[in-house]
Amino acid sequence: MKLPAPLIEGRLIRRYKRFLADVLLQDGNEVVAHCPNTGSMLGCQPPDARVWLSTSDNPRRKLKYTWELVETSPDEMACINTSRPNNQAREAIEQGTVPELSGYGVCKAEVRYGAEKSRIDLHLSGHKDLADAWVEVKNVTLCDDGLGYFPDAVTTRGQKHLRELMAQARAGERAVLFFVVNHTGITSVRPADHIDRAYGELLREAHAAGVELLAYRAALTGLEGPDGDISLVKPVPVILKG
Repeated sequence: MKLPAPLIEGRLIRRYKRFLADVLLQDGNEVVAHCPNTGSMLGCQPPDARVWLSTSDNPRRKLKYTWELVETSPDEMACINTSRPNNQAREAIEQGTVPELSGYGVCKAEVRYGAEKSRIDLHLSGHKDLADAWVEVKNVTLCDDGLGYFPDAVTTRGQKHLRELMAQARAGERAVLFFVVNHTGITSVRPADHIDRAYGELLREAHAAGVELLAYRAALTGLEGPDGDISLVKPVPVILKG
């Protein structure tokens, strides 16, 4: 998946009010960028970190810059823009990168479903042999010594999504939790029991009920030129045991 080009490099001064970040650009100008991430961004906002911003010339926008990427540690990058993972997952599925979800003729986004009135990120239909697949996408950026964790904050919304997926699995449909790993240092994904124990327990219950767990890692390439790319390229294991 291509990133908006060109990306502008800077240094993070601070993130505040959830949706704002002050960034010092390489030319010495300080700008306010939109932070498209409602989560805690634990581990993804170290002071003075190298960051990359996209730009927009839309006159209706209040802020010209959008925070896209951060260098969390030397040689490790993360995509913090949570509007990207759904498109990353969809592109990977449609291009055949995810063999577990191949063979479906139709992919729709934001389809209403479930007793709790949710919207599924991706609904796959039209497979000649398999039931429809209901795919919930989650962005993983919390990394600790190569281990990826989800969630990075307590999430009642995430628990609701797991309940909805369990209901689909029990009804005979395919229910899939798809972790988009947007951190280059992550080699496996596991529930963040130390942050949200209830989510971890429900995730294990969902898997036992038939919810499929997939995780694919992005390769963040070409950031210095016009060809920045965050395509999903590699599966990584999901480990449920503590």
